[in-house]
Amino acid sequence: MASSSALSRLSNLHNHLNPTDPLSKGVKLSPEVTEALSRGHAVVALESTIISHGMPFPKNLETAKEVEAIVRENGAVPATVAILDGIPCIGLSTEELERLAKLGSKSQKTARRDIAHVVAMRANGATTVSATMFFAAMVGIPVFVTGGIGGVHRHGEHNHDLGFLEISALVIALVCFDVFFAAMDISSDLTELGRTPVAVISAGVKSILDIPRTLEYLETQGVCVAAYKTHEFPAFFTESSGCKAIHEMIFYFIYLFIFDNNLDINMKLKLGSGILISVPIPKEHTTSGSLIESAIQSALKEARDKNIVGNAETPFLLARVNELTGGMSLASNIALVKNNALVGARISVALAQLRQHSP
Repeated sequence: MASSSALSRLSNLHNHLNPTDPLSKGVKLSPEVTEALSRGHAVVALESTIISHGMPFPKNLETAKEVEAIVRENGAVPATVAILDGIPCIGLSTEELERLAKLGSKSQKTARRDIAHVVAMRANGATTVSATMFFAAMVGIPVFVTGGIGGVHRHGEHNHDLGFLEISALVIALVCFDVFFAAMDISSDLTELGRTPVAVISAGVKSILDIPRTLEYLETQGVCVAAYKTHEFPAFFTESSGCKAIHEMIFYFIYLFIFDNNLDINMKLKLGSGILISVPIPKEHTTSGSLIESAIQSALKEARDKNIVGNAETPFLLARVNELTGGMSLASNIALVKNNALVGARISVALAQLRQHSP
C-alpha cells in the first residue's frame, strides 16, 4: 500500500514537471482538434489575424466559416488559433469565431513577441503567422494554412529616421558585427520559419513587400521554399513574382515523404526549421499585376507620408490597396486563402495517411 502511494506521488511529480496535457501548458484545444490529434488524423492550423484585421465584419466571419468548411470537405479538421481572455485557443467554436470577428481590430494583432503580454493581460489576441506556427508546433500540428506570409518591407532600410550619432553607431555595427538586417523592417514570420518545424501553405509573400529580399532572408534562416506545380515563386495577388522557388512540388506523397523525413531529421539534429510551400493564386482570380503594383506604390507613399510603420503598416497597405483597386484585391485575397485551404487540407490528409501506413 505504501509503495503504491509512493508510486502515485512520483507519477504526479513527473506529470507536474513534464506536462503533456495542453491545458497544463496554458493552451486550450477544442474537443474536435483533441480527438483528431489523438487519433493521428489530419489537422490544419489557421491564423486569426485575417479574421480580425484582414477584412470587415461580417465578411470576415463568412470567410472564416467558408475556409474551415473547405478544410473539412477535404478530409481534415480546422484548428483556428486565437487568444481569448488570455487563453490560447487551438480550434474555435462558431460562437468564438463570431466573437473574434465582431471584435475586429479591438483584438491585439499577436506575433510571437506579444503572446506572453496578451496572455498575462488576459486580453484577446488574433494570432499572426509567427504566433500560429508557435502554437501549432506546441501541440503537434505540422501543417498551417495562411493567405500570405510577412517579409522584408519595401524600402525597409529607410524606415528609420536616424540622427547623426545613430547613423554612426549603425555604420560601426554594420562593419564590425555584420548586422545588415538590423536596420531592416522584417516580419517575425521569417525568423519563425527558421526555427519552427511546421509546413506553411501560402500564396507566397504579400506583394506589398520586397519579395527578392524576403527570399534571401529565408535562405539565411535555412528555410526550404517550394512552389506548388510551378518553378515560379508567386506574388500573392499574381501567379509569379519573377523569382524562382528552390523546389517544385507536384505530388503530395513524394514531397511529403521528404517533408516527413525532414521533420524527423529536424527533431534528431535539432535544426528546427520549417518549410514554406507557396501556392499560386488560381488564374481566374488573378488581378492585373500593373494595377496592383500601381496601387501598392501609391499606398506605400501614403504610409510613409503618414509615418505608418511596424505592425500597423501591413493592415494599412492591404486596406488601401483594396480601396485603390475597387475591391478587386480583397476578392482575390479571399479566393487565394480558400485555395490555400484546399491544398493545405489535402497535404495534411496525405501526411496523416503516410504516417499511419509508414513502418
